[in-house]
Amino acid sequence: MTPTDPGRGDARPADTWRLFRGDGTAGEAAFPPAPPWRRFDPEEPPAGRRGSRHRPYLIGRDEADIVNAALHLRRPLLVNGHPGTGKSSLAHAVAHELTLGSVLHWPVNSRSTLGDALYEYDAVGRLREANLHRGSDGPEPDIGRYVRLGPLGNALVPGERPRILLIDELDKGDVDLPNDLLTVFEEGEFTIPELARLPDSHPPVLVQTDDPDRPAPVVRGRVRCQEFPVVVITSNGERDFPPAFLRRCVRLDLPEPDEQRLRDIVAVHLGDDALRDVDELLEAFLSRRAPGELATDQLLNAVFLRKGGVDLDSGRLLDAVLHELGGAV
Repeated sequence: MTPTDPGRGDARPADTWRLFRGDGTAGEAAFPPAPPWRRFDPEEPPAGRRGSRHRPYLIGRDEADIVNAALHLRRPLLVNGHPGTGKSSLAHAVAHELTLGSVLHWPVNSRSTLGDALYEYDAVGRLREANLHRGSDGPEPDIGRYVRLGPLGNALVPGERPRILLIDELDKGDVDLPNDLLTVFEEGEFTIPELARLPDSHPPVLVQTDDPDRPAPVVRGRVRCQEFPVVVITSNGERDFPPAFLRRCVRLDLPEPDEQRLRDIVAVHLGDDALRDVDELLEAFLSRRAPGELATDQLLNAVFLRKGGVDLDSGRLLDAVLHELGGAV
């Protein structure tokens, strides 16, 4: 990134990076390239579709071995760590290295339920269509058109290769949600009651998946995986999980990256040349960092701006970029 003149005649050389001046003067600014991690491709498949955008990710040998243990045991990987330590990014890194396609993402909040993650049934839509077809000669639309699998449901669709599922911030969910997951994790299956009530002679129902071109056939309402999905569960440590749930997970605690790991992260995201002027920023970052109060991507933001010629010591700019998180995610 190089400083870009926004095309205003009063711009001083030191001000060329400023797109917005706050002086009320209108002008068509030329936007510089975005940081690599903030670039979006309109041709990229929607989240959850096959094909995944890869971003560089570094992890230590010990942590990688724990990931491998979960893969061999076919157990969910419970990833703990402060915000910004790369918990969610780990799922994308595993998907990339193992060529498992895009990550199925279930962001958990206080209203999340197991049913939402398994499937949705549009009963109102089906009733509306049935009324429209009443009295006509054509057949009613198949019930499968009104059943759409959720992220966990898609992960359990049988296939030769497992899907990868990110259950993000499980500790923000209802206290009973971990226990609700146990049966599905142990059995590797679930039932769609609306389809289970169909006659035994009913042919397999094609239900909607994350890929509109690849509906999944469901027999008697039962969805059972062929290969247990790669499940990555993240937690910020806001509360404890039941022992029965923890027993069925492999636990990974991601540490705060040390100085050398931070240098490696800067180099892999922004290139080796970004390390030339990083010492001062690294010192400021490490001196301000306390557990959970700064995230690694904040350092990347600061280095990106510095690399583009921005004077971070001007005014309150460095404080705005390296602000304390205060426990917020």
